[in-house]
Amino acid sequence: MGVVLPVLFALLAALSNATATVLQRRAALTVPQSQGFRFSLIADLLRRPVWLAGMLAVVVAGAGQAAALATGPLSLVQPLFVLELPLALLLASLSTGRRLPPAMWTAVAGVVAGLGIALAAAAPYGGHDQVSGTRWLSGLVACATAAVLLAGAGLRRPVGKARAGCLGAATAVCYALTAALMKDSMGVLDTDGVTGFFTAWQTYAFAAAGVAAVLLLEHSMQGGPLVASQPALTLGDAAVSLLLGVFLYLEHLRTGWWLLPQVLGVALVVLGVLTLARRGVDLRTGT
Repeated sequence: MGVVLPVLFALLAALSNATATVLQRRAALTVPQSQGFRFSLIADLLRRPVWLAGMLAVVVAGAGQAAALATGPLSLVQPLFVLELPLALLLASLSTGRRLPPAMWTAVAGVVAGLGIALAAAAPYGGHDQVSGTRWLSGLVACATAAVLLAGAGLRRPVGKARAGCLGAATAVCYALTAALMKDSMGVLDTDGVTGFFTAWQTYAFAAAGVAAVLLLEHSMQGGPLVASQPALTLGDAAVSLLLGVFLYLEHLRTGWWLLPQVLGVALVVLGVLTLARRGVDLRTGT
């Protein structure tokens, strides 16, 4: 049960996030677009019931993610969220009544198989339950700097692939940081109880990072096509989370000849994600 439980919780969270993606993208495409970053975007979205339903799915996903991170390593849990993209496209296809072509099903199979091969070969294990202040300082500075630079680069570009890709990558950094902080706060909850959880800085930090991720996600959805934003978000979240798991929580991955199937698995995932994003169903129109 050491691996099964966090995997099950992570899969539940991925399905909920996929549902949220479908609903939120539909809502984001119905509000006025802007060239710059605006907090009033959330006010516009609050008047869209479909967006509120998407946020409810986000809450369910957050609960599943918290349970997964509390029971498993960050470098195992977060890469499983790569499954959000194929799940989102499948849900979009079902909601629009359009069947996915054989090439899309092949890409879905590639993502699932590649992820399974990569994680089985890497076999993330070990690590610390909590992170020292020194490591957190380095991690926070690195993630904040990367997110600001990527968001700034995206917002300076017109609507299109470059804008969507940069904003999607910035969102990925914030999502990965949110997960890393959430894992630490869940460790505090386990050792110090509810009082410790609500007095820990990590709790409020992951809430702030999560809000930043949601804001960036909505802007990335408006910023350009799914083919640019979704791969940056999906693959970026997995990659940054893996790095944070290794460098913050000191989690271990198998090396040596195990790197060969890991590279093969990652290649299948990347190819599958790019294919799904390039040929995927539009989450609003189904085309």
